Amino acid sequence: MSHGPRSGLAAVSSALLAMSRHLEVRDVLKTIVASARELLDAQYAALGVPDDHGGFAQFVVDGVSEEQWRAIGPLPRQHGILAAMLHEARAERLADVRKDPRFEGWPKAHPDLVDFLGLPIRDGDEVIGALFLANKNCQRPEGGCGFTEDDEELLGILAQHAAIALTNARLYERSRELTIAEERSRLAHELHDAVSQKLFSLRLTAQAAARLVDRDPSRAKGELQQVAALAAEAADELRAAVVELRPAALDEDGLVATLRTQIQVLDRAHSARVTFAGHGVKALPVSQEEALLRVAQEALHNALRHSGADHVDVTLDRRGGGAVLRITDDGSGFDPQAVRHAGRHLGLVSMRDRASGAGGSLTVESVPGKGTVIEMEVPGG
Repeated sequence: MSHGPRSGLAAVSSALLAMSRHLEVRDVLKTIVASARELLDAQYAALGVPDDHGGFAQFVVDGVSEEQWRAIGPLPRQHGILAAMLHEARAERLADVRKDPRFEGWPKAHPDLVDFLGLPIRDGDEVIGALFLANKNCQRPEGGCGFTEDDEELLGILAQHAAIALTNARLYERSRELTIAEERSRLAHELHDAVSQKLFSLRLTAQAAARLVDRDPSRAKGELQQVAALAAEAADELRAAVVELRPAALDEDGLVATLRTQIQVLDRAHSARVTFAGHGVKALPVSQEEALLRVAQEALHNALRHSGADHVDVTLDRRGGGAVLRITDDGSGFDPQAVRHAGRHLGLVSMRDRASGAGGSLTVESVPGKGTVIEMEVPGG
């Protein structure tokens, strides 16, 4: 069985191992598509995960540039050959997909596909995706398809393992969601038991002080001192609860994977395009990783909720033994000199405190109408 430059059992094994390394659903999908395209030496590959409304919850391509993909437009609907693979659950190997009676065309910017090989991805009786390839890089037989029966068999093996990898990734993400929900519940319980009781006592003491101000100023002073002490205790309890809430994903996945996952969620949830790139960052001290994550979250919240940005770009790069986080948006910007107003409104004071508390530094560059750049650097351990 020959499949181009990366042929044979070693190439298949490499592809299957690559799929098993990833736990994020999006990463698994990308690895499946890239592996299929490389193994079968095709020009294009794609994988669609259907939703319950006749469209696709996720659709990943390989062989198409990011610019081409944006020009193509919205995700495809379940129609034509795609629908056949999802609903009839059988392989499709065609010499020219354009001549198939089920073909319904594609957008103007879509690449021209000819020979085609597609397979459903099944978990038991359920079809959980459709994997397909187009334009085999080979000399096609006269009037025939470049993809062979051997290609179909190999893609079938890949699809079976893809089902396992995709199912495992979904279970992992569901498990993490449950962990986060449990952690939120625990924190709410602790806040109620500790901080709420302190605040209740503080309120009663303040009321007592108010009643004593005119008739017994000395006792009122003592009650106000107790108010100050209770307020300090409540602040300490709250700070301890928040510090303890280190994100579970940060411990399990590390800073880069946690940022990537959260930014993927924000990209899907908002109309703005949110991107992330991480390069060469090694594990950092716990306090620095958490500070970087919290600053990224605050900056992203500002960009997506307040700036009206169309594009927000997050990068995390190694710098010496540490790292530098950079969040850039093309939103409305602001005047950094108006520190008192903008600093509090945008959480800049909090971000600077986090940076300095982790032994790092924070810089802010912004011009009204020209976006904002927030950069945080930590020295590492």
